Amino acid sequence: MKQLIILCMFSLFVISCNENKEAMIAFEENSKTTDILFKSYANEDVDYSKFNENVVFKGTLLGSKDSLRLDEIKQLHKEFFKKYDVKHMTELNYLPGVNPETGKTDGSVRLYYDMKVTRTATDSTAEKSVIIPIYESFDFDEQGKALYVQWYSDWTANIASLEK
Repeated sequence: MKQLIILCMFSLFVISCNENKEAMIAFEENSKTTDILFKSYANEDVDYSKFNENVVFKGTLLGSKDSLRLDEIKQLHKEFFKKYDVKHMTELNYLPGVNPETGKTDGSVRLYYDMKVTRTATDSTAEKSVIIPIYESFDFDEQGKALYVQWYSDWTANIASLEK
């Protein structure tokens, strides 16, 4: 009986290690996708092919809907890039995320970073910048495309400060 219990515990350990290994492999691949998205955003040429067509965006934009879809994000980006430039001020250090129900690593990607947003100078306005601390997370589908993106920052107030 003792040997059976030990065998069962060892089997669970092996299964758990394999699940974690698979999740970490997915995390590494998804981190590469996230890096492409961040670099393409900073270059004002977002690689929208890295998003699932049904992706949901949820953030902290005062007055916006509870969640946004890809077509809405594309329009927001288009308007944003006309007026602002961005630069990531800190190294992008991707962290493995966990499933909120199980607490186990699931291949999702999380990160904390600082983004410098600069309002482009015009004939009537001077260039002005603000650095925004942001927490962001990305969940992915089986094909490695972003399926759920959420961010937390005081985005609305920071951007508004550039207009004063």
